[in-house]
Amino acid sequence: MSMNTRTLTAILVAGSVAAGAVAAGAAVLAAGQSRDAQRRAQLARLFPDADSFSPKEGSPPHFKVYTHESGSDEPRIVGYAFLTTDLEPLERGYDGPIQILVGMDTVGVLTGVVVGTHHEPYGYFSIDLPGYAAQFEAKSIRDRFRLGRDVDAVATATLTVGSATRAVKNSARRIARAFLRPPGASR
Repeated sequence: MSMNTRTLTAILVAGSVAAGAVAAGAAVLAAGQSRDAQRRAQLARLFPDADSFSPKEGSPPHFKVYTHESGSDEPRIVGYAFLTTDLEPLERGYDGPIQILVGMDTVGVLTGVVVGTHHEPYGYFSIDLPGYAAQFEAKSIRDRFRLGRDVDAVATATLTVGSATRAVKNSARRIARAFLRPPGASR
């Protein structure tokens, strides 16, 4: 092989590697943007009247939900959203953690939940059903969250439903302790 052929081969290989790296970087960036867009859509489902959302921030990790009132330049916080897996990482279902995005207004009432990623073998007829998520809309964090009483349970998926429900309750109460005032309390 001549020197020119080796040089050309090396340049082509290096160019291919660089092109592959750029393509992989672009794919990662696009996937990240896609996840961000998906998360924004989920936040909008929980807070349809919101004007904007903060990035996930703080301790405990959360999103702030804002509206802008006419006559005011400052946005007003109208709620918080958070992932159960960020706040209750040890709460696990039958086959691992169950990620649920939870929305809560500023008085401790849940605006809803969006069941995200999980590996539950019975999720398709328990926590993935619209009725599971719907029962958390307008539910106060002061409620007891008891399976079979104020939270419907699927008999053959009690571990999954119990874990998901505890994750919602415990993470919501943790956010409330961090950011909300008790009723009747003054600042």
